Amino acid sequence: MNENEIDRTESAPAMDVQENKIKNLTSILILVGGLFVGSLFVDIGQLVTREGFSPRAVRENNILEAAGKTWVAYTDPKVGVKVITDSACTKCSPDEALVWFRRILPTMEAVPVEASSDEGKALVAEFGVKTLPAFIFADKIASTDFYNAAAEIFTQKDGSYVLDTARLGLAPGKYLTTPEIGDSAIVTGPSDAKVKVIEYSDFQCPYSKAFYPSVKTMLSEYGDKVEFVYKQLPLAFHPQAGNASLASECANEQGKFALYEETLFAKQAEWGATTGTQKFKEYARALGLKAADFTVCLDSKKYADKISAESAEAASFGISGTPGIFVNDQFYAGAIKYSDLKTAIDAKLAE
Repeated sequence: MNENEIDRTESAPAMDVQENKIKNLTSILILVGGLFVGSLFVDIGQLVTREGFSPRAVRENNILEAAGKTWVAYTDPKVGVKVITDSACTKCSPDEALVWFRRILPTMEAVPVEASSDEGKALVAEFGVKTLPAFIFADKIASTDFYNAAAEIFTQKDGSYVLDTARLGLAPGKYLTTPEIGDSAIVTGPSDAKVKVIEYSDFQCPYSKAFYPSVKTMLSEYGDKVEFVYKQLPLAFHPQAGNASLASECANEQGKFALYEETLFAKQAEWGATTGTQKFKEYARALGLKAADFTVCLDSKKYADKISAESAEAASFGISGTPGIFVNDQFYAGAIKYSDLKTAIDAKLAE
């Protein structure tokens, strides 16, 4: 083999590599060119037919118009929300809330779910839903500006986000459950009574004071037909309400709740103008309670956890004011008239 033949043999692989590179580059150019031409044809076709938007148009515009509609681009992702409701309950309609939501979260897609359906029952059980309507958002809500600004009104569970409708100010349309009556509850009347009246109250609240005579009349008129449960909800803007609640629990410990309750409401203005707990101790002595035991109970804030638990329970039912009254599963906000309370009780007794 002569020298020229050797040179040609050694250069053959290099020529093959170069030819392959040219072929690959040509293929890529043809592919890119085809995509460009295809995109151009799509743009032209959609321009002529006026149907749809081309990818390029979507990329380059935040607002597009077609077929009499305006399409606006948002940075938030599409967010699904399951709205649990009861179509037979007019007060449970989520329409007003959804209108408000769509103003601040336009990428929301709501799917109604009947509480009585299998899916609804499963959601109610899984997320502990107590009131309707209820809103359970998909995990993409966490990627929105709305969530970043209001994360505290959501509770995360199993990859979903449950809206706290009470903190949002959305009044419940229907209660699916009622507050529990534990062993430590302050109760008047038999536990097997057909009607249970549960009141969340604040001793320093003027409306709770106004409702108190109705409670006394109810207990006198209905006797064993009604079980009445008093639950504590001292409101933060009433400075002595917490001490009054603690004192009433200490009085209850000695079997004198009703007597002490009457004193607290009768002298509301007097003790409301004080600070500390001295006035509550004076009432205990005047009513014949064991002063030493009462003082230890009050000073140690023995029932603080119980009061906090009842307040938290009220919040879980969307109750933020006093009095809040349940007559079985019907809820009434504020100091309703005795005639209205009587009508509600009679209706439940007749069921």
